[in-house]
Amino acid sequence: MTSYETGYGGPADTSAIEARGVGRKYRRGWALRDCSFRLPAGRICGLVGPNGAGKTTLMAIAANLLEPTTGTLRVFGAAPESAEATRRTAFLAQEKPLFRRFTVAETLRMGRELNPGWDQRAAEDIVRAGNVPFDAKIGTLSGGQRTRVAFAVSFGKRPDLLLLDEPMSDLDPLVRHELMGTLLAEAAERGTTVLMSTHMLAELENTCDYLLVIAGGGLRLAGEVDELRTSHAVLTGVHSDGRTPPELAYHTVVETRTSGRQFTSLVRPDGPVTGGPWEASTPNLEELLLAYLRTPEAPPLISPSSYVAPQAVAA
Repeated sequence: MTSYETGYGGPADTSAIEARGVGRKYRRGWALRDCSFRLPAGRICGLVGPNGAGKTTLMAIAANLLEPTTGTLRVFGAAPESAEATRRTAFLAQEKPLFRRFTVAETLRMGRELNPGWDQRAAEDIVRAGNVPFDAKIGTLSGGQRTRVAFAVSFGKRPDLLLLDEPMSDLDPLVRHELMGTLLAEAAERGTTVLMSTHMLAELENTCDYLLVIAGGGLRLAGEVDELRTSHAVLTGVHSDGRTPPELAYHTVVETRTSGRQFTSLVRPDGPVTGGPWEASTPNLEELLLAYLRTPEAPPLISPSSYVAPQAVAA
């Protein structure tokens, strides 16, 4: 199986986001460095990484809240600060900044006045689905209700790109599941591209068709979920004298874990994996993500659909 790490320009379809050599440096050091990828339009993309990995920084650059220290990022081919990109992008942060003294109706009215393409019916439908009173002040709402109103404002804008920075992390599972269903239905109906940062790895399996993994300030994994899964194999077997089989050396080993006499390795096969001293299977998404998060030094894998030629980065 081929490891797609360099040398491929990807298909010629539209990019919602294209980053080349993007980096952001603060006083304490680099939060994000030499990040190059493309996110095809119309995808639901999970953005995964440990705390402090650079996920929020990347989203803030795409939303024109931060400028990159190095490199360039484009939203549908336009600079994030351009009127075109601003019109087509909505950003929903974990803090969900809403005016606490406004009523729900006033909040939607402000959204309508600020956004020429505003969809009042879509925004109101999202609010009504949660039985949120339109005359209630934002400051009196529960966390789940505020999140629903924030979603209504974001979708009412009718964005082509929706950036979600863990806005549902404080919700109970039932509310989160219901809002996620709303998100997916709205995105599917409109063809919205969604970039969603989350720590809920198990939920990504049935939510996202695309994946970006950031660790240590750099991009470790990028591409279609199915493409990434089938580019890897989980090998499980028995080791002797504390040593794993030498045949593992024929493949790119992302991670090996042992328990008693059993070993489990996630590998990128560089040849057939059948017939070895192990059982082979395709990893599920959670297995894939955990291995890369636990082993940030593993060689990165940028699939063909995500690859762009990186821009030179200053030392």
